[in-house]
Amino acid sequence: MASSAAGYSAISSESRVQILHMLQSRPLRTIDELVEATGLHANTVREHLQRLSEDGYVISETEKRETRGRPRTLYSAATGDPEVSNPIGERKVREAAERGDLMRRVMPDTDSSDLDDESLHQIDALVENLIDSGFDPVVDSEDLTIDLSPCAHMGEPGEAPAMRCAVHVTLLQAVATQAGGPLDVEGLSPTCNPQDCVIQLRRRPAEQ
Repeated sequence: MASSAAGYSAISSESRVQILHMLQSRPLRTIDELVEATGLHANTVREHLQRLSEDGYVISETEKRETRGRPRTLYSAATGDPEVSNPIGERKVREAAERGDLMRRVMPDTDSSDLDDESLHQIDALVENLIDSGFDPVVDSEDLTIDLSPCAHMGEPGEAPAMRCAVHVTLLQAVATQAGGPLDVEGLSPTCNPQDCVIQLRRRPAEQ
């Protein structure tokens, strides 16, 4: 069963995961498109989008029209692209870095890694995101892994987790990109297994 903390997470709802998956697959979608694809009521879709937006997972913009008619609101999944405004995502990674730096100053023995500050701040942002999502992450800074076993969002027995896992990995990559630094989220190692759930990070090759 999922932990109680996971029940308050923006990604604890299967409907929100489905919407986020659609926006990750193709950005700039309208509410009408999401309603048609999910079969949910428009007001329900709006509520889900609001929750995802409040957590910085979804961003919106007003449609640029060249014809008459009221511009629609277009929704996309946040990617961490620094050229796209995401004040909530920016605030979250900044505050995570500040708390991480404070913890390392107060308890220097907790930091046994040789990671540079940018990498540490990326991991700070990832860990806080995972904790907020109901996970209990354990970081191995040498192997660059984050162990989430067992998954707090494993769902019901027999339920296919592939889409949910893919959404979470893409979301975490967006967090790492937003934080800036040399680390990428490579994926789940070795497979998407709720009982053995490990996020694998990798150091991006240095630019030539």
